[in-house]
Amino acid sequence: MLRNNVFNLMNQLVQESKSLHRIKNEYMQEAVGSDDIMGIWKELEKSKEDAITKLQALVNKYSK
Repeated sequence: MLRNNVFNLMNQLVQESKSLHRIKNEYMQEAVGSDDIMGIWKELEKSKEDAITKLQALVNKYSK
């Protein structure tokens, strides 16, 4: 069961990383000039970065 959990964590880590990449490299560039839209992308960017950090820590902890 633990292996499946590690796989699930790794899978989610990939999804969060892809989402963060899109936010930084597409959505934020398109939102230049719109403060409220840029604000939500910045909030989501921080949230994704936090999630990625936590997921990486768990993957490291349980993949040994």
